Formats: sequence, C-alpha cells, structure tokens
Amino acid sequence: KPDFHNQLKARLLKHQIITQLLRHDTLEACLQPPDSPPRDRQDPATIAWNLTTAIYYKTRRRPWILTDPRPGVCYMGLVFKRLAQTQGDRNACCGAQMFLEDGQGMVFKGALGPWYSEATRECHLNKAEAAKLLDLAANSYATEHGGTPPREMFIHGSVRFNEKEWAGFAEAAEKCGTRVVGVRIRKLSNDVKLFRRETRPVLRGTALKLSDRKALLWTAGFAPRLNTYPGWNVPNPLDIEICNGEADIETVLR
Repeated sequence: KPDFHNQLKARLLKHQIITQLLRHDTLEACLQPPDSPPRDRQDPATIAWNLTTAIYYKTRRRPWILTDPRPGVCYMGLVFKRLAQTQGDRNACCGAQMFLEDGQGMVFKGALGPWYSEATRECHLNKAEAAKLLDLAANSYATEHGGTPPREMFIHGSVRFNEKEWAGFAEAAEKCGTRVVGVRIRKLSNDVKLFRRETRPVLRGTALKLSDRKALLWTAGFAPRLNTYPGWNVPNPLDIEICNGEADIETVLR
C-alpha cells in the first residue's frame, strides 16, 4: 500500500526495530488553548497517555495486569476482517487474541475462508476451523504453563456463535480437558441511558443484571479514584451475554 506508515513498519519489522510514529498535526493540537480544543483531535492528556503506554508496551513491558487473576483461566477474543477483494470463495480472514492471567497476550491468525454471509451479514467459522483455532490456542497456553492446558477458556465475540462454530470449539476443548464458555459483547449507543441523581455520570463498573446470562456493563464512567469522567457524552454500556456454556454472569462482568 502506498502509505508511509505501513511501508516503514513493514520494512523495519524484519530488523526488529521498534517504531512509534507521531504526526506533526497531532502535536500541534496539543498547543491549542484549552477553551477551544479541536473536536477531531484527542486532548493532550490522552495523547500523552496513549503515546507513553504504546512505547512502554513496545519495549516488551506490561502496561497492565489483572489484580485478581484466576489460575488456569484465559480469555480469547475472536475477530473477523472482510477482504476488499475476495479470493474465490474466501471473503474474510479470522484472527484471535488471547489474554493470560499474568497480563501476557498471544495473537493467532486463522484461515481465510467463506466466513462472511450476505444473508446474515455476520462472519462465522466452520466446525473444522473453529476446532483448529481453539486447539492452537490451548496448545500455545500449555507451552507457556509447563504443558498444562487452560482449565477454563472464555471466547468473546461481537455476535453469537452458530451451531457448527460452537461444535468445533466444544470438540477441541473436550480433547484438552478445557471448559469453554462463549460470550457475546456488543457496544450499545443510544439503546439505554443510565443517569445518577448527582452531577457526575454513572460510576465506571456499574452493571445492570437483566438475567442469569445477560447484563449491561458500563466500562466508561465516573471514576472516584481519578475524580473525573474522561469523556464528552453520557457513557454507553456494553451488552454482555453468555451464549454458550455455563458461567456465573457476575464473574463474567468482573
């Protein structure tokens, strides 16, 4: 692609050279007076936070770790990307990122395939590829944990897993002795608004339990420890649903 950022990253990757690019107009936005911030730019504090955290992570440090990790439990997020130019019947690629209890992460690249359906406007793996992906993730976890596969794995997606997809996950999980749970996480915009009887927005971490398998979770909001809400608008919740397997909804929310 004729893109300076992408070209530079690609050419330096084989030399293991760490890079962090910063546009000049991003710095110029930091020099604007506070009473007239450009709405299409981040504020200086956010720019500083994103920049320093990115550099810290790229130098192989861990910017975060769970405060109360559960031994033997890992979390894998499943994502799809539709191809601009299809290759035969292969119209999308699959990827996954797995987070471990010690703050480490692993990225897996799935296969290209006919995952996108025009009828449902959703992406789903077939049974074989779903099993292969979970098997890869479980084996990678075992390599980092003395040969022991995860005791429990939560798979997160933005849509519900279909029957074939989940059958592949469940089959691979059973072989390695892992209990697997499927969780759908969706962003809501203006579906639900929650207001406090105060001058501050809803507290970050607030949850509204709708059933034993479904809840709304506000991951953005007023943080008493920081004494601020770093946002412009009324916070919107995430829609959390346990779609497959068995788990405690409050454990999932935490």
